[in-house]
Amino acid sequence: MNAKTIAVLLALAGALSVMLTQVQQETPLTQFASWKAKFNMKFESAFEEAYREKIFLENVAKINTHNANEHKTYELGINQFTALTTEEFAQQYLGTIVPTQNVVQDSADDITVGDVDWTTQGAVTGVKNQGSCGSCWAFSATGGLEGLSKIGFGSLQSFSEQQLVDCSGSYGNMACNGGLMDNAFKYVKDHGIVHEDEYPYKGVKQACAKNAGDFKISGYTDVTNCNTLATAITGRPVSVAVDATNWSAYKTGVFNNCATKLNHGVLLVGVTDQYWRVKNSWAASWGESGYIRLARGNTCGICNAASYPNK
Repeated sequence: MNAKTIAVLLALAGALSVMLTQVQQETPLTQFASWKAKFNMKFESAFEEAYREKIFLENVAKINTHNANEHKTYELGINQFTALTTEEFAQQYLGTIVPTQNVVQDSADDITVGDVDWTTQGAVTGVKNQGSCGSCWAFSATGGLEGLSKIGFGSLQSFSEQQLVDCSGSYGNMACNGGLMDNAFKYVKDHGIVHEDEYPYKGVKQACAKNAGDFKISGYTDVTNCNTLATAITGRPVSVAVDATNWSAYKTGVFNNCATKLNHGVLLVGVTDQYWRVKNSWAASWGESGYIRLARGNTCGICNAASYPNK
């Protein structure tokens, strides 16, 4: 076999390899099948499945268009929310209710505090999952309490969101239909809170099973602007309200595409000169293993309604 024949055969082999790779790559329809399997998605009817497939394909197209932009600062990706419309996502997963008088409108952010990350200091529990219950406010509040348990008392403890969902209604919280971290802190000041394993999360409103707990606080502190938020995070994780309307498809990077309509409670766990680092409650399959980075400044209204519990 001469060199020319060998060259032709190698070229054919290369072309065949490319063709096989293209065949093996997922099409949008096989992506939907893979997504269903990965997230164990089951639908009640063929009509429902066809509808979800349509929404999924529309969202994947939006994800691909965004990721093709060479100037992007963050990437989007397929996750457990990809077959939901924006309206469905907001209704099911966004549940912080912030009264107008609680919202501060100060976007000054001009101080440098160095790099802070409480996840590396043992003051943050693992990423949790609120499910399709608008109880984000409870997860944000327990995050603040958990940080205090480590920093103020020396031992990281995981606290019960379900107790707050079931028992703090008289303080203005509405279980899976929304609430406010300050209201949760008021409840814990008066009643205390138990550990997660004593009152496990169910993701639905139940009758209050335990209306008291050993861990109590003296009160809470509201943070008044971006500069005081940057200062506050150097001392502990901080519960914050944000506009998460556009967060559903976030995958990685520094996010900056949002307004300031506060509708979601999360936990600020760190800061650099470039971004805030935030722990979410949508499981580790979302975002950067359950976290998101927001551009410094009042991105998503992060400075407008922040607070932390006091020892």
